[in-house]
Amino acid sequence: MDSQRIGRRIAYWRERRRLTQSDFGALMGKSRWVQDLEGGARQADPRLSVLESAARVLGVRLGVLLADAPGVECVDAVELEAIRTVLQSHDVITGTADADPAEPLDVDTLRRRVALGWVPFQASNFASLGRLVPDLLTVANRAAARHTGDDQLAAYRALSMALQLTEATAIKYGSGDLAHIAGHRAVVAAERSGDPVTMASACRHLADAMTNHGQPYAAASFAVAAAERLGPDLIGRGPAGLSTLGMLYLKAAMAKANAAEGDDARAASAVRAVPGLLDQAAEHAAELGDQGDGNALWTALGRTNVALYRVAAHVQLAEGAEAVAVALAIPEPSRAVLPRERRAHHLADLARAYTQAGRREDAVGTLLDAEREAAEEVLCRPRTRQLVEDLRLLGTGSAEGQLRALADRCGLPG
Repeated sequence: MDSQRIGRRIAYWRERRRLTQSDFGALMGKSRWVQDLEGGARQADPRLSVLESAARVLGVRLGVLLADAPGVECVDAVELEAIRTVLQSHDVITGTADADPAEPLDVDTLRRRVALGWVPFQASNFASLGRLVPDLLTVANRAAARHTGDDQLAAYRALSMALQLTEATAIKYGSGDLAHIAGHRAVVAAERSGDPVTMASACRHLADAMTNHGQPYAAASFAVAAAERLGPDLIGRGPAGLSTLGMLYLKAAMAKANAAEGDDARAASAVRAVPGLLDQAAEHAAELGDQGDGNALWTALGRTNVALYRVAAHVQLAEGAEAVAVALAIPEPSRAVLPRERRAHHLADLARAYTQAGRREDAVGTLLDAEREAAEEVLCRPRTRQLVEDLRLLGTGSAEGQLRALADRCGLPG
């Protein structure tokens, strides 16, 4: 075993778990030699029992410490639980101040910290959010509870955006209940802020969470109601207002597409509603004019993003050939200016469309394109990993070797 490499992996996971060397040593029962262990100097061939104990304390599989290469790191169950713990704390649930005597962050600093949290999300660097989100929620809640006047309203806007980031991260990792909790809290904080743009943004995230939580009909009704209530104010709020308004209709369209899985009249009505909702989003995207395909309030709303949602809706309706046709009509330069998360998410949708259309070799190639675009979108997301597993069962002809290698990188059992 390469003791130095293993030591570096242990140090990485200790820091990721926010353990000091002293605390890690205490949990290991070996308080005085952690520095040597992490430096690879403790022993040339560390005992397996020591590494098993380290893996247990760090909450990772032993193979993670022994791997030849670190690979792509994903938000894991320990970090999701840390986020859940903060969301379920008394202070965050009630919106009251915690016992920390520190002064709350000033609102400008808080806004910058929230904005910095959205940067890795849109770059598909989701693993860092597992460590960033709990602290961000804590300081944002403290600021909203302790500031007064206009500063308090600004703090509530920041708190809502932090909760929306939490919801979006939970969606990526398939934790529907966590997303649902965060989405509800984001709407409450947004309403307290009094800002229509923040309200609309929170409502679109909650609609997404409701859909992923198995409540698509409620999600669609909620998003449309929010659009109708807030629309008059949003239209006069420039790119951020138009973008969040358009996103409400996109989320309503996806909710209706998700609701169409039944074979009754209600499901048929949901299918018929999807194109109209997408067209309403397209109208608001067109109103942005030259500012289309911008990224106001991290929406990336514009003509191109609406086209990506059309692809996703067709996929959800199992209309693979139609989805491929829409995707191939999107100009590559227009797609290239979108955030990396949107580009990779779209490629994963397109791979699913190719699978539905029976073009499985193309599906594998598109998944590899998505991995090159943003590896975490493929290797970490449960929905994309399930597609890889499905393709293994279906067979992919000449792409079998590439698919096996991708499945290995996803950590799927052979």
